[in-house]
Amino acid sequence: MTEARRRALYGRRRGKKLRPGQESLLDTLLPRLAIELPPEPLKIDLAQLFGGRLPERGVWLEVGFGAGEHLVWQAEQHRDVGLIGCEPFINGVAKCLAHIARTGVNNVRLFADDARLVLAALPERSLGRVFVLFPDPWPKARHHKRRFVQRATLDILAPLMAAGAELRLATDDPSYLPWMVEHACTHSAFEWLAERPSDWRTRPADWPATRYEQKRIAGTPVFLRLRRR
Repeated sequence: MTEARRRALYGRRRGKKLRPGQESLLDTLLPRLAIELPPEPLKIDLAQLFGGRLPERGVWLEVGFGAGEHLVWQAEQHRDVGLIGCEPFINGVAKCLAHIARTGVNNVRLFADDARLVLAALPERSLGRVFVLFPDPWPKARHHKRRFVQRATLDILAPLMAAGAELRLATDDPSYLPWMVEHACTHSAFEWLAERPSDWRTRPADWPATRYEQKRIAGTPVFLRLRRR
């Protein structure tokens, strides 16, 4: 496996013991939705991934979907879009599967590992929207290199996004906001869509709150929207 497809995760993969119903979903539903990476240098066949036909309005990606509330909401609201969700925390994957089973959406595919592995296997210009919502802030300065929003990661992500595609970032950590502005909003491949402070302090109408956000663990959430040039 090349460096691009090598798993580089930090932190735990499992939390408290799963309930029997959650374990059952991991055994039965996840295999039907799980993304299998093709051997290098092949790329993921997105049409095949979504049942033999590319979704009418393309493919969106969510990095670190947590419990899956936002991912499944987007899938419900945009059934003509294919949603790829990446989340290495197994308890979150199990909760997301429960939302999928409850709503009956069939346009979601899941990758229960490092999102960077999927980035390395996606075709260029294949993504119409990307969400990175409340990523782990790694607040200690010596851990900043672990943050997902990095110049190097954005350099990989940018060619995967179609012209005009939207990148949405959110954080409630005061130290991560200036970091996101420095690394993403000034990146040459992206145009920051904010024209006034209220543009990043106000939640867009199609951006539902997640359970994590409702806890307001660190502070007031901010919402950054960028367009692929």
